[in-house]
Amino acid sequence: MQLSTLARRLFDTGATPADAYATLARRTREPATAARAVCLALGIPADETTRRIDECHSALLADPRPDSEADTGELLEALGVFDVPVPLDARDLAVVDQFLIAIDALGASIRAGHRHGLARWFTTGNLTAAYPSLAATHPRPGTGDPAHYWPALVTAGELLASHTPPDPRIKPALARCRAHAEVVPR
Repeated sequence: MQLSTLARRLFDTGATPADAYATLARRTREPATAARAVCLALGIPADETTRRIDECHSALLADPRPDSEADTGELLEALGVFDVPVPLDARDLAVVDQFLIAIDALGASIRAGHRHGLARWFTTGNLTAAYPSLAATHPRPGTGDPAHYWPALVTAGELLASHTPPDPRIKPALARCRAHAEVVPR
């Protein structure tokens, strides 16, 4: 039986990608092969699977500690190795464009963890999680551009609020962004 088929069967029994990885890695003693099988079972394209495995190979898969399969699976999942890409429609792409305008207007590079979370939300199409996260962030004093940051987030929020039914997280975050945008000198 192919490993990706076994991974799909594990998913059918309720296993998470991390659980499936741990089972396959224990069985094969080949961490990279197990990770690849989980990605392929999730429907992640082969070239994207290769890129993701290559990015974490030396740190997590090349020299595994004994009995670390469950921990490694959780790390791979947290790093987004098993994130399934979702195609974005025109509205979603417009939202991402506004997010990128806002990120550019922060005035300093965004924290690595925040950037990683945003990248995962963009990949998985979870823009309603990304929005409150950006709405809670403020442009850097002195180098940020609030006159571009807040209006971009207002536009993104209005686009997200137009989804039926709107996610309940959007309305309060949009209200915060509007309030900030109203007091920004132009």
